[in-house]
Amino acid sequence: MTLWNETKSVPVSKDQVWLAYKKVRSKAGSAGIDQISMEEYNANRSGHLYKLWNRMASGSYFPPPLKEVEIPKKDGKFRKLGVPTISDRVAQMVVKDYLEERFEKLFSPHSYGYRPGKNAHQALAEVRKNVRISDWVIDLDIKGFFDNIDHAKLMLALKKHVSERWCLMYIERWLQTPVQTKTGELVMKQGKGTPQGGVISPLLANLFLHYAMDKWLEQTHPRVSYVRYADDAILHCKSKSQADYVMRNLNKRMKQCGLELHPEKTKLVYCRDYRRQGAFENVKFDFLSYSFQPRTARSKKTRELFLGYDCAISTSSKKRIAEKMRELKVETLTHNSIVGVAQFLEPYIRGWINYYGKFRIWEMNPIFQLLRRRLVMWARKRYKRYKTTINGTYAWLERVKEQYPTLFYQWSLGFS
Repeated sequence: MTLWNETKSVPVSKDQVWLAYKKVRSKAGSAGIDQISMEEYNANRSGHLYKLWNRMASGSYFPPPLKEVEIPKKDGKFRKLGVPTISDRVAQMVVKDYLEERFEKLFSPHSYGYRPGKNAHQALAEVRKNVRISDWVIDLDIKGFFDNIDHAKLMLALKKHVSERWCLMYIERWLQTPVQTKTGELVMKQGKGTPQGGVISPLLANLFLHYAMDKWLEQTHPRVSYVRYADDAILHCKSKSQADYVMRNLNKRMKQCGLELHPEKTKLVYCRDYRRQGAFENVKFDFLSYSFQPRTARSKKTRELFLGYDCAISTSSKKRIAEKMRELKVETLTHNSIVGVAQFLEPYIRGWINYYGKFRIWEMNPIFQLLRRRLVMWARKRYKRYKTTINGTYAWLERVKEQYPTLFYQWSLGFS
């Protein structure tokens, strides 16, 4: 099959649609407003994909409204997502795949969010390196970023790099797509905003911030190092006066771009350690669910303890994991043996450790101890002989660990 279909007005091929569908299918995800699940979609994928290709290739594809979904945030509030239908996710993936390589050549190496070959751990590693040589940090938070992306400014950036009218046409349609609330009301866009939940939204957001912040920083403040992950960014400054100066200019720049720095969440942080002994209030910041703060470390050469500045799993992340354990109700699982419990918990434990255990994994020990207590509670409910002896239950769990040291993933890493 050729890549281009000359009989259609828009050069979208069946191959492009098929490859996009496979990527969407691998990510699963919930149904949109049409209530068609991935399982149902797969059952009639030929019909769905042919219809989508036919409309995209003729220029007659119009995205259906997005389904509004609320997910809880760290502060107890809710983040609103706009969930597209599966066909619309495939359509967005077609355009994203077509443009992504082109945009990747533009983007800064200090931008890590939603980019191929880049991830959160790489962003954290760069921040770890920077805080050791720069005394001050601007912990930047853009207020309601995705809801306030200016469509006119975004389209200007797109037109600078995209000459294909069909790409611009579909992106404009996605930007203007209304959101259907839980009550059935259609909320129209007012010239700004790209909903979180769309396949192409992260790429558009990165392009917007490339010009709104990254390129501006590199041109106007070339001595300031920065690390950005989507709309979360950390700026590294040598002194407080430099940090104050950059903050003032950054506020002006965001307003020029139709954005606003969150007045409560954006702050200056002093990276206090054994070398930097200044007395400042803010010495801690969170980034990508890790907390950066003064921490005790051990010298590799002398093995002596000293005060360093490093990251580890944040307190709020520990609380979320504890809440998840309560939700899983480990102590009331109905598996016949501890092996069944271990198999059930395996994907959760591996996921937590793989992300939060990348740096200073021993800071996760309170989580492992909490899980240990819940496993003891499970055993006491499950086995009559342990109902009245908690010490005996802990001894039993220790014997299981000695006999099967890799049964739980954290055991294989040396934790209880």
